[in-house]
Amino acid sequence: MSPDAFPGPLFTDLYELTMAAGYFERRMHTPATFSVFVRAHPKRGYFVAAGLQAVLDALANFRFSPEEIAWLTQTGRFKPAFLDYLAQLTFSGNVLAMPEGELFFPNEPVMEITAPLIEAQLLETYLINSLGVASMLATKAARCVHAAAGRPVVDFSLRRTQGYHAGMVVARSSYIAGFVGTSNVLAGKLWDIPISGTMAHSFVTAFNTEVEAFEAYADLFPDDAIFLIDTFDTLQGARNAALVGRRMQDKGLALRGVRLDSGDMIDLSRKVRRILDDAGLPAVKIFASSGFDEYALSHLIAGGARIDAFGVGTRMGVSADAPYLDMVYKMVRLGDRNVRKQSEGKVTLAGEKQVFRKAATDGRFLEDMIGVRDEAPEGYQPLLQPVMQNGKRMTRLPPLIRIRDRFADNFRCLEDGCKRFEAPEIYPVRLSARLEALQKTA
Repeated sequence: MSPDAFPGPLFTDLYELTMAAGYFERRMHTPATFSVFVRAHPKRGYFVAAGLQAVLDALANFRFSPEEIAWLTQTGRFKPAFLDYLAQLTFSGNVLAMPEGELFFPNEPVMEITAPLIEAQLLETYLINSLGVASMLATKAARCVHAAAGRPVVDFSLRRTQGYHAGMVVARSSYIAGFVGTSNVLAGKLWDIPISGTMAHSFVTAFNTEVEAFEAYADLFPDDAIFLIDTFDTLQGARNAALVGRRMQDKGLALRGVRLDSGDMIDLSRKVRRILDDAGLPAVKIFASSGFDEYALSHLIAGGARIDAFGVGTRMGVSADAPYLDMVYKMVRLGDRNVRKQSEGKVTLAGEKQVFRKAATDGRFLEDMIGVRDEAPEGYQPLLQPVMQNGKRMTRLPPLIRIRDRFADNFRCLEDGCKRFEAPEIYPVRLSARLEALQKTA
């Protein structure tokens, strides 16, 4: 099964099924519209939309198998007529969504779904799960790329992500956000993401000497040799790498780089750079890895570290400083009636909506406006695009490299203050007059 494959409609919370049973019993098949959005987050000035591909695959394949119906039957919770209904159910609704790679902000719908009430209700858990984790990780990765200030960043997170599926989502989401590659070989195969890797300390300790280990690796990978130099003594490791690098030069080959994985990276990178330069190897790059995230990368660069590229792992792969998004899925319209939740601190926006963005002539984002779906305000571009109609996909989604380009273009247009890691500026998002008026009648 593909890592993006829909696990089936039983991937849901029980209350989705009990609510659906209640709707069925009362013959409530009226079309309903639900909005997917993220509430404000104190550590994030923006979010990166990701996960749409998986959602559309899921909706196109939404159906209960005979085995799933049989299992629901044996639970004894549901009436036969409702289970017969589920056995025939497919998704027949309409979907508007922001493209992957788009930037969005708190309370803006990143997706709106309109479908018969039962269909729309049963999607909640999967949509929040899929869009939430992908967007969370893409946002974290974008912050790391920004912190690296133009230096390449590679995803090294696979071994410490929270399960197999999460590892795949990290690789795809981080590539969208500007990472240049991943250590995840399966992600490279499935999505044509460049794969990257060097060696572990175990490779070095498997040989009698560090020099012997480096020579063995260089013999096998002469065009892509990067030596891990901190297994014993980092500076001696750099000297040993330089020795092997000079021997490679004598054969007409070139050592690509060395990698640091521990210690005071600012001080060590400067000393290693000097060793390599003194050995006549100024083109050899210094790579570094070691639990990095945007905060660590900023510290290293501000401190003058002589590091050319970074492998970023655990903290990015689990979004350590903000390991969840408060993504929600709320009904905003039922039939011809606009509805909203009015709980204290969790009030939602009623009505079918569109998100509009205004930009300056040089492309800089000026403000967003959340409006009524059928508005067309002058000078604004709509962000929610129709992607499914009557349960059918409307267009093919772009390849991953185009999604990556979309993100890069959008990120360049966002003011730097919104990109700050601490106390980011709040990007201006307002409601249109029509949407504000609609709230008073819902």
